[in-house]
Amino acid sequence: MKFLNSGKVKDVYDMGDDTLLFNFSNRVSAYDVKFNDEIPQKGKVLCKFAKFWFEQLDVENHFVKSHSDTEIIVKKMEMLPIECVVRGYFYGSLVSRYNSGTTSLPENIDTTLAAKLPEPLFDPTTKSEHDIPITKDEAIAQNLAIMSELKTPIMVVVTGEGGSGGALAISVGDHLSMLEYATYSVASPEACASIIWRSSDEAEKAAESMKVSAKELKKISIVDEIISEPLGGAHRNYDEVSESIKNSLLKNLKSLQKLSIDKLIERRYQRLLKIGS
Repeated sequence: MKFLNSGKVKDVYDMGDDTLLFNFSNRVSAYDVKFNDEIPQKGKVLCKFAKFWFEQLDVENHFVKSHSDTEIIVKKMEMLPIECVVRGYFYGSLVSRYNSGTTSLPENIDTTLAAKLPEPLFDPTTKSEHDIPITKDEAIAQNLAIMSELKTPIMVVVTGEGGSGGALAISVGDHLSMLEYATYSVASPEACASIIWRSSDEAEKAAESMKVSAKELKKISIVDEIISEPLGGAHRNYDEVSESIKNSLLKNLKSLQKLSIDKLIERRYQRLLKIGS
């Protein structure tokens, strides 16, 4: 076992295979500063929290198993260097950024220290030695840049309404499929109409211009495949649609897995260049 680095709270070790060991310490940090005093048993609590939430996730993640009361073993993976912070209270770095004018908040927010926010606030940061707050747009931009270079096939399926920044985030997939009656756009027709015609009443006209349907998007190479739905929509037969999605994913994944990493990334790049042609 080889020591790799020490973070604000965790120490990381290479286990010599395809796994790492995370050791949760009792250290305390705030504003990127490590304090001398420690909190007894903090490492054990953090380790239990981590194990609990990783086991609750319905998607595959890097957690392998517990190693001790303060240690877990995880798979080596390529990290997306973004920390998704959701704040419920006016506290921490949000206070200093708001007071300095670098972060804006909705009007009539109670800015008393530790006041509860009326709605949860998405406040992402970079994940590095010194976390730097970033906007949602910057987070999406970083996601696009990193995803475009991922050395693994990226399969995307739009099953209902794919919209907003998430639509951009999945656009760099190697194969993008849509259910027959799904929609996909970077903004809702109402938002588009409000920007162009200054009125959401023109949403129908905007929807037609935006080409949000699967058939229209396939014509301009944004969508690679349209997955048929039962008459009346996917909700009429969940099992049939699920089987169709599964077959599509397996077929196209098998094809992509035949490519070398270099060819996979080049294909991804060429696919993006074809959009709109």
